[in-house]
Order: sequence, then C-alpha cells, then structure tokens
Amino acid sequence: MTVKSKYWVLLLFILLGGIDPSYAASTPIEPKVLHIINRLSFGPRPGDVQRVESMGVERYIQEQLSPDSIPEPQSLTSQLKQLDTLHLNPVELLEYGTTHLPGQKPSLEEIKTANKRGKQVLDEAVQARLLEATSSPRQLQEVMVDFWYNHFNVDAGKGRDRLWVGAYEQEAIRPYALGRFRDLLGATAHHPAMQYYLDNFQNRADSRPDAQGNVRGLNENYARELMELHTLGVDGGYTQQDVIALARILSGWGFSRPGQQTDNNFGFYFNPKRHDFSDKVFLGHTIKGGGETEGEEALDILARSPATARHISYQIAQYFVSDRPPNSLVNNLTQRYLATDGNIREVLNTLFHSREFWDAKNFNAKFKTPLQYAISAVRATGIEVNNTRPISNLLQQLAMPLYRCQTPDG
Repeated sequence: MTVKSKYWVLLLFILLGGIDPSYAASTPIEPKVLHIINRLSFGPRPGDVQRVESMGVERYIQEQLSPDSIPEPQSLTSQLKQLDTLHLNPVELLEYGTTHLPGQKPSLEEIKTANKRGKQVLDEAVQARLLEATSSPRQLQEVMVDFWYNHFNVDAGKGRDRLWVGAYEQEAIRPYALGRFRDLLGATAHHPAMQYYLDNFQNRADSRPDAQGNVRGLNENYARELMELHTLGVDGGYTQQDVIALARILSGWGFSRPGQQTDNNFGFYFNPKRHDFSDKVFLGHTIKGGGETEGEEALDILARSPATARHISYQIAQYFVSDRPPNSLVNNLTQRYLATDGNIREVLNTLFHSREFWDAKNFNAKFKTPLQYAISAVRATGIEVNNTRPISNLLQQLAMPLYRCQTPDG
C-alpha cells in the first residue's frame, strides 16, 4: 500500500471511528480522555490515550496551555530549518519575489522566475503548517493557529499575498495564539499581508492626492471587516459612521515600498502624507488627530469592548464545544475575557473546566473540516511525515487548499 493510499484509508478510519489505533482492539477508552485529546489536538497519535490516562486530564490541559514547556522533536525542527524561505520577513520575501526593477516591464523570463519563486514560498509555507500540525506535540497551539488564521483570514490567491501568507502566520498568528487578544489584533493589523488583502494600503485621506495626482479617497474595506469579523461582530453595535471614522483613523497605514526606510523588519509603514489628521468620533470615543497612534487607540477600544469579548467567546465556544454553544458558557467566557484583558489562555482554561465542555452530549458532536480530518488521519498512523505533498494534494481534492480561502470570513 502506498503512503497516499494509507492516508485515504486512515481518513476513512478517523471518519468512522476517531479512536487511538493502539486501543482499537483491546482496552475500552475513557470517554473523557478521548474527548480532551480530540478537542485540544488534531487527534491522537498511537500512545496518546495511554499517556493522558497516565498523567491525568488536568495535567494534560495545563501542559497544552503552556506550549513553550513542551520540547519540539529534533526531526521536526530540522525539517523546518530546511525550508529556506520560511523565516524570511515580508521585506525580504518581496525582494525575493521581485525579479525586475521598479518601473520596468518584466520580461517573460523574469515573469517565469517570479512565478517559480512565488510557488516555492507558498509551497514551503504549506509544508511548514502541515509538518507542525501533524508532528508537533504542542497540539493546542496548532489547533489555535488553525482557529486564528481562519478568524483573521488572508488569501494567498491575491497578488503578493502568495509571498506573505507564511510570514503572516509565523509573525502575526503563531506567536500570539495563546496570548492577549489585543497583541494578536495588533500584529494582524500591522502585517503587510492583511494590509494588502483587505486593501488598507490604498486607504488615504480623500483630500490628499498621490504622487501622480490621483485622489483615490478612503477605502473602508479593512475598517469594516475589522469590526464585523475580527472584533465586535456583525451585531456589535457599530454604524456606518463608525466604519468611516475607523477608515479615516487607519488612513496612511500600509507597507513599505522598495527604498522606503522603516523602523521595523516586517514591512509595516505609516505614511503621514496619506493620513487624515482631523479629530474623529469612533464608537462614542473622541480620538484626537495624532497620526499612527490613532490606530493604536482604536485597536485598544475594539479589543476591550464587551461586544468583542462576546464575539470572540462565542466563536471559541463554537469551535471547541458545539455549533450552537450554550449561552451560559458564552457568558462565562465573556466575563473571563473582560476580567483578564483578553487573555486567550485564561479564556480557554475556563472553557476546558466548564460543565458545558464536559457535558456528554457534546462529545463527538463536532464535524471536522477537511484539514482536521486529513491531519487526524496522518496522526493516527503514527508515521513520521517526510513528504507533505500527499496531504496537500488531498486538501486540494477536498476543496480546502491551505491559505486559499478567498473570502475574509474564513
């Protein structure tokens, strides 16, 4: 049987059974043990059930909530180091993917070279995600990377984001997956991948022409999605006037062009010539004109809003417990979010100790996405993944290629 065939067989196995194969024909499994593994990971590898039974559910939860305390296998770190473009920052990636001088029309050969390099960058980003999801023992972190990337989605199919989605995950999602929501929100807001995907790099004060004399005006796209999807939620109490105010606040936020000097290596660039420096009223708060700091103040307001706390809590409860999570659970998570200033780890800890999470009716009650099924199947084999292409091809066939969701709602 080929490796690809094994993936298909195990995919069916997970779909039908979803149990640790080392227990398939012997010891009955404690439902709570299997439940916690299936929720805090992409599924058990051989021996995981026995390990959690031995160490206890509580210790397993606390271990997964502190991923830095879990050593990564040398084989995984070695594989990741071999991915040459994975650790390049957005500025370096843009330079790598650009094969012609600014202002010049690229030749056919330069276009071919640029496409080849772009494919390499995206392929290595996909390899890294699949290697970490299948092989890392820091499984809750990997689950939360999946959750947050979906929440703050960026599509590799849009222009230069093909070069940036891997860096976006490595720099803006992964480091903050279990941290403070405000830090995560700020990292995604500043990243060139998001600025490009939702067009905020085109957002400018409508009274300020560009170098060619074109006046493009405000672009509300990112401001709207920032509130509707990323923070407050569609019923979060904002108005069209708030969308306009936030677009004005974020005017001038973008990314550096070749030759522009920035004080960071990630490509974020604030252009004061494109910013609206007038005072704004946003969600009932007066924000004085002050340039880039206005955006930081707006992000603070959004991250601390009770509407944001509820929206994020609902989505976390939906992801881990039920498609229609109980109001009691959402309320408790919302209060924990507000009490801890948006500490994601504390919200998750509250969820994992809630009676709703441990209600037997919520065991095996969630359908997995194609990505979750595929990763579960591979983990169930217990094999060391050296070639991620069969998994990537499978995801293509199941209509869920990594980094290719076109719409911002993930």
